[in-house]
Amino acid sequence: MAIKAVVFDIGNVLVGFDWMNFMRSRFDETTVEAVNRAMWESGIWNEMDRGILNEEEILDEMTARAPEYAPQIREAYYGCGSCITRKDYAIPWIEELKARGYRVLFLSNYSEHVKSLNPEALDFLPHMDGGVWSCDTGLVKPFRKIYRILMEKYSLAPSEWVFLDDNPANIAAARGLGIPGILFQKTDPGASKAELEAVLAENGLPAENGLPEGSRP
Repeated sequence: MAIKAVVFDIGNVLVGFDWMNFMRSRFDETTVEAVNRAMWESGIWNEMDRGILNEEEILDEMTARAPEYAPQIREAYYGCGSCITRKDYAIPWIEELKARGYRVLFLSNYSEHVKSLNPEALDFLPHMDGGVWSCDTGLVKPFRKIYRILMEKYSLAPSEWVFLDDNPANIAAARGLGIPGILFQKTDPGASKAELEAVLAENGLPAENGLPEGSRP
């Protein structure tokens, strides 16, 4: 079957998420390490992405792990929208793929809280054809069921879409289901775009499926 859809992760693919610079611009290194342990290494961030805890529960869990840093944890929790920026290439890339006849979707581990902090960074979403947020499913990648949810929602067989994600575990899960996966190189997006083009050249839609060459963006 030909590939009919290109599916993107969002964080570190279509948006930058410069967490460490955000943290170091506010706190000393000891505080950065303590807050990171409480917010990231505890696994609570994944639970937030699953959408199964409310805000009070999330903050209680995080601050319980480092109560002496509770004010800094709250500052990071409410302020981290500033570390999210939309990539300049996001909208042109989406539009170029759509002009060639591909459906362009997303599959992202993302919480309602983080979405609300900086909606401007997600201004590419109206250009896409849809997608699946982890917080709407109670699941996160790399659990296979979330990939199946996307396939069912958009009537896609595993071989009919290609997935780009910066997390090796998420790509391994996709490939385990028979989905072509590309490990996105956030330091070299051009290389990942070239890899996508190679996959589409071999298994994608015929060129005449999209707009004439001269009318493409």
